[in-house]
Amino acid sequence: MPRSILHLDLDAFYAAVEALDRPELREKPVIVGGSSNRGVVAAASYEARRFGVHSAMPIARARRLCPNGVYLPVRMPRYAEISARVFAIYGRFTPLVEPLSIDEAFLDVTGCERLSGTAEEAARRIKEAVRAETGLIVSAGAASNKFIAKIASDMGKPDGLVVVPPGEEQAFLDPLPVGKVWGVGKVAEGELARLGIRTIRDLRRTAREMLVRAFGEHGDHLFSLARGIDDRPVETERETKSIGHEETFERDLRYRETMRRELLALSGRVAERLRREALRGKTVTLKVKYSDFVQVTRAITLADPTDDGGTVYRCAMDLLSETEAGARPVRLLGVSVSRLEEAKEPVQGMRMAQMPLFGGPGKWGRAALLPPDPAKKDALNRAVDRIREKFGPKGIVPGALPDAGEPEGPDR
Repeated sequence: MPRSILHLDLDAFYAAVEALDRPELREKPVIVGGSSNRGVVAAASYEARRFGVHSAMPIARARRLCPNGVYLPVRMPRYAEISARVFAIYGRFTPLVEPLSIDEAFLDVTGCERLSGTAEEAARRIKEAVRAETGLIVSAGAASNKFIAKIASDMGKPDGLVVVPPGEEQAFLDPLPVGKVWGVGKVAEGELARLGIRTIRDLRRTAREMLVRAFGEHGDHLFSLARGIDDRPVETERETKSIGHEETFERDLRYRETMRRELLALSGRVAERLRREALRGKTVTLKVKYSDFVQVTRAITLADPTDDGGTVYRCAMDLLSETEAGARPVRLLGVSVSRLEEAKEPVQGMRMAQMPLFGGPGKWGRAALLPPDPAKKDALNRAVDRIREKFGPKGIVPGALPDAGEPEGPDR
C-alpha cells in the first residue's frame, strides 16, 4: 500500500507573522532580518521577492534592491508561539508529524482516511484550519514519499496544493530541472550540466556507475531520487545535532576585549538553551566571519560533556586565539555545542564546604566564571536560569557584560 505523505510549509512565515500582528503591513514588501545593514534576510514577503529579495541575502543588498521595503528585526519568541499553534493543528490530523524547522513539516496520513479523508482532503482541511485559526497560509504537497511531497509543495507556492497520485511520480519528476533534486546545489548542478544532465529525466537515464564515478556515494543517492525512490519514514522525534547562537554586529569588532564580552554573552545563551533542553555536549565550535566575509571555524572536543556557560566560554576564547580576530576586523561571531547527549542528574553528595565564587586567573587573564565543584556549578547555573525565567534575560547578567549601549574599546 503506498504511503500518503504531506509536506506543509508556511508561506513567508516570519514576514507573514509580522503582517498578522500589524495589518498595515499587508501587501507591502516586508523584509525580516534586522533594521541595520549588517544582518542577512531571514524572510521576505512575496511582495519583497518581486524585487529580487530572498532569504540569506545580505540586508545591505536587499536595501539596494528594495529601498522602500519595511525592514524588521527577528522576533523569534513570537514566531515560536505561532509555530506551536500551527503544529498543534497538524497533530489533530495525525500523530506522525516530523518538524523540519519552525515553519515546515512532514506528515504521514497513511491509514487516516476515516479521520481525515484522502491525502488531498487532509491537506485541504489542514490549510483551512490553519488559515481560520491563525490567519496564516500553508502551501502543501501530497505524494507517496517525502522527496516528491517536498518538490510538490515548493511548486505550489504561495497558497498551493499540489498532489502527485501514486503511479504518476515519474511523469511528475521527469520534466523538472535537475536542481530540484535534494543535494543538487549550484556546484553539483554545474557538474551535471557538463555531463549533459539538465533534467531529472536526463539524470534517470544516466548509468549508476557514471554518477558514482562523478559524485561518489552521493551518485547512488541521485540515481535513486531520479526514479522517485525515497523510503525514509516520517520521524516524530528528530535528534538535535547542535545548539548555537551567532551575532552579526552593527560595526566590525576590532578589539579582543569587545570580542571577549560578545563571546561571554553568546556562550551563556548557548548554555542556557542546553540546560533548558536537558542536553550537554562535548564539542565546542567557534565561528568567525571577517569584515571581507571570509569565514573560518575552529572546534575543540572535551573529555566530558558540558552545559556550563563558563566552560563553553573558555573553549571559545582558546579557539579565538587560533584565528586572525583582532588582526582582522570581525563582523560575526558564533558559538555552538555539538556531540550532544541527554544531561544526567546533578552530582549529589559532594562535599559542601564553602568555596570562593571565582577561581584563579585563566589563560585570558580573567577570573574563572564558575566554581570548580560540579555540584555547586550545576546549582548556580540552575539558580541563574530560574531568575531569568522570572525576571527575563536581563534579570541577572555576568558583571563583565557591558550595557547594550557601551561602545567597544581597546583591550585592557
